[in-house]
Amino acid sequence: MTLISKPKGLFSQKDRIDVIFLLAVLLITTYGTLMVFSAGGAYAEARYNDSLYFIKKQTVWLIIGFAVMIIASRIEPNLYKKYTPHLYCLTLFLLILVLAVGFVGNGAQRWISIGPITIQPSEIAKLSIIMMLSLYFDKNQTRALDRRHRKNVFIHGTVIPCLIMLVPVILVMLQKHLSCIIILGTISLLLILVAGVDMRYITAFCGVGVIGISCLALFTDYTKDRITVWQDPEKYKLTGGWQTLQGLMAIGSGGLFGVGYGNSILKHCYVSEPANDMIFAILCEELGLLGGALAIILFALLIYRGCYIGLRAPDCYTRLLCIGICIKMAVQVLLNIAVVTNTIPNTGISLPFFSYGGSSLIMLFFEMGIVLSISRYSKIQK
Repeated sequence: MTLISKPKGLFSQKDRIDVIFLLAVLLITTYGTLMVFSAGGAYAEARYNDSLYFIKKQTVWLIIGFAVMIIASRIEPNLYKKYTPHLYCLTLFLLILVLAVGFVGNGAQRWISIGPITIQPSEIAKLSIIMMLSLYFDKNQTRALDRRHRKNVFIHGTVIPCLIMLVPVILVMLQKHLSCIIILGTISLLLILVAGVDMRYITAFCGVGVIGISCLALFTDYTKDRITVWQDPEKYKLTGGWQTLQGLMAIGSGGLFGVGYGNSILKHCYVSEPANDMIFAILCEELGLLGGALAIILFALLIYRGCYIGLRAPDCYTRLLCIGICIKMAVQVLLNIAVVTNTIPNTGISLPFFSYGGSSLIMLFFEMGIVLSISRYSKIQK
């Protein structure tokens, strides 16, 4: 059974959300919030003279996020489908707007300020690309997957979907946001692949993408410096390699059981961004290998259950949308842990539900609400 074919032997569970998925969301949110409270206290005290600064703001965003998730879970999937083109166009507009009037934070111009609200359009782009590709394959599945006509498969199954991806990717590229480019490209190509498009064509486009990203990385000073540091962080331990080395030291210090919740030493301004991109390192220091493994297991449960819901969704659009959201989650988790463990060069990638943040957290809850909405119309085995 491909993702766009209709499941058989299933029956509807309308108006009953998937309790296991909701429980997984609640568990991982609780775990992440506890870690923000522990990891961010010392840094917040040093920077804002208030050890509760991060957790107070995170709590507000959690309340807003839960409200967004509940509302999103009550919206019928057909309404998401109807307004998908509108969201995609709005995303493109915001990505252009951030280049013109966005403000600079941490050396990058990636945010738009609307009164007290700060929006990062690249976070919205991740979901809008998933939704637009899902809608495209829902409308064009016959031409996109007709392997008897290679021209149709190449044009409608590969070229056009890749163009849908490339427009926002190019706009994000102008923001010099390499990590987001990698995430957007990976999500899109994986979603096109699981839709059932011939792998030979996708492989060719993957090759072009890898070459393009490699050129961008090697010929841009910002990314080239990070690759240099990644190869030998010890050599640059007082500059670019400091965060990586402190993160690895935090992970190594934790051992099997950790030094105890709240007892991290390296969160005291040794690890930069201890409540954000590097929070997994503090988690491993305080709760050890077992604590890190528990976080990964919870993510695996969430992603597995989301895919389970997606595979039993009623149509092509909702199946691909649900699977796409799960792919996004998996890609971000893997890349964040890879950065923290120095498996890949250091770049700004947050850990879903754990990293401190506003717009990204609310978008996550919105996506979870969409999956719960789809689960109300999904089907389970007879």
